[in-house]
Amino acid sequence: MKKILRFSRFSLRDLLVAAAPTIVLIVGVCLLAYWLVDPAPPRTVRLATGQDNSAYAEFGKKYAAALAAHGVKVTLVPSAGSGENLRLLKEGQADIAFMQSGTTNEEVAEQEGLSSLGSLFVEPLWLFLRERKDHPPITRLSQLKGLKINFGPEGAGAPRLFRQVLELNGIEKQQVRRYSLANTPATVELLAGRIDGLVFTSAPEAPLIQMLLQTPGIKLFNFHQAEAYGRKLPFLTHVMLPRGIVDLGRDLPASNFDLIAPTATLVARENLHSALVDLFVQAAASIHGGSGWFAQQGQFPSAKYSEIPVHPEAAKFYKSGPPLLQRYMTFWLANFLDRMWVVVVALGALLLPLSKVVPPLYVWRIRSRVYRWYGQLRAVEQAVEAATPEDRLPVYAAQLQRLNEIEELVNQVSIPLSFADGLYGLRSHIQFVRKRIEFLQGEAGGAAAAAEAAPAVSAAAVAT
Repeated sequence: MKKILRFSRFSLRDLLVAAAPTIVLIVGVCLLAYWLVDPAPPRTVRLATGQDNSAYAEFGKKYAAALAAHGVKVTLVPSAGSGENLRLLKEGQADIAFMQSGTTNEEVAEQEGLSSLGSLFVEPLWLFLRERKDHPPITRLSQLKGLKINFGPEGAGAPRLFRQVLELNGIEKQQVRRYSLANTPATVELLAGRIDGLVFTSAPEAPLIQMLLQTPGIKLFNFHQAEAYGRKLPFLTHVMLPRGIVDLGRDLPASNFDLIAPTATLVARENLHSALVDLFVQAAASIHGGSGWFAQQGQFPSAKYSEIPVHPEAAKFYKSGPPLLQRYMTFWLANFLDRMWVVVVALGALLLPLSKVVPPLYVWRIRSRVYRWYGQLRAVEQAVEAATPEDRLPVYAAQLQRLNEIEELVNQVSIPLSFADGLYGLRSHIQFVRKRIEFLQGEAGGAAAAAEAAPAVSAAAVAT
């Protein structure tokens, strides 16, 4: 009979089987925590912007591109402007929006569950007027009486702000012929001479602003009393458009212009995931962090200049910079680890006792391959012991055959080398039982032979 003993240095399969309950428990806890501890951030978010060709619309595209790099789709929601954006946030039709300072206040923001992610840039109040030969140059707002001025569509920030400015100058609503066209058609009307002026509140990057600043026959109104406006309306600041900033070669504008400006703020609903808040603020730092016509390097984005409470995650960014993990990892991996750190700590405490359970289970599983054959060996011994004198020889022969079968199966057992002593011990015990049976078999055979010989001897004695 060919005998083969199979050994291995280590049994990965047995280790995995022994550790399976622990692994299942850990995976179950992780999956449960993944959904319950803090939901994963959504892959899509709605950003309310503004009118076509406005700064809000242009910046919205930049935010969409910045977040797309992290696997987040930003759906741009066009609107008339700040006022409509506030409504979209209130009604849940947008998750985050550009909004002009002064659009709302702290009390309303808290009631509606809104928070600021920071101020992004100043957006001056631009009043462009068509030059008229039959009308002297306009240097005071009181000279607008009777003129056709486009305030912008309702829902934008400009109409509300310009009404406040006119009221400060004692101009009543009916004294100015007001139009409510969107920015692009209003610009067409101005260039065609069908209206006398139009009002924007926008960053200078807006294409229409850039065009009008360089259009002959269109003049920008100079707010010489800008400091006074800032004292009357605290959400306004005095900014200066420097001479030559538009085109140094053509000296445009030909002089400094004083302007009044609210700040543009990124406002979010309170249920916006904190991880998305981090992404938007980081994108804001990249998009608005440079120097510009009205800002110095690093002035924006900022937690200042906003009447809306700043989101805690945004405040943390302005104080300490990006989250530590996001400085060295991808957004989704850093977010996963940040959300799961509580579970990681808990699992660390759980692994210590579990690690003491797995090794004994592994040892038991390996040794059970040997120990289970002792049951078979004991059954052989019991059969031998229970044999009656009449059937001992057939029983001994059957059990010896059974021992051969057991030995053959034992020789096929695969076991790590560190447990080989148990296997060799089993084989020696099989040999011990075999020798014992063979001894008993020999005794039983001799007794039977003697019993057969006894009658023959007696018959011979009688004959003698």
